[in-house]
Amino acid sequence: MSVEPRGAAFPIPERPEDGPLEMAIGAERRDEFVVEGPLLTDVGGTLGSAMLSTPGMIAMMERTAAVLAYERLPEGSATVGFEVCVKHVGAVTEGATCTVSAKLTEIVEDRKLFFDVEVREGERMIGLGTHQRRVIPTAPSGPEADG
Repeated sequence: MSVEPRGAAFPIPERPEDGPLEMAIGAERRDEFVVEGPLLTDVGGTLGSAMLSTPGMIAMMERTAAVLAYERLPEGSATVGFEVCVKHVGAVTEGATCTVSAKLTEIVEDRKLFFDVEVREGERMIGLGTHQRRVIPTAPSGPEADG
């Protein structure tokens, strides 16, 4: 079973053709995204306009950390989110372009990954915190899975 991406803003990540990148403390990933669609809320009409939701912001933080790890893991491995501890400190309106970043800060037992994460609109901080992911085996897909 494969999951379709939600659109061009959420492409399926790919591993480097020449093998995984090095999983090292200090590895970083930065992506831009537009505040739109499923990332929005108007809190049941109470805001008067659509804004970046906290769950949407966290989703972008998690995705960025997950892709950073995915590019560094061998085939047959991925990560799942384990803990999120963030503050949403600034509002962003619909249509704004934000930058989300994740930095690998610690690796424990080769399977516990710790990240610093943040979202900014230009230089303005929107959200910041930490995120943990765990490395898990994934089920094979394609012809080898039918085996």
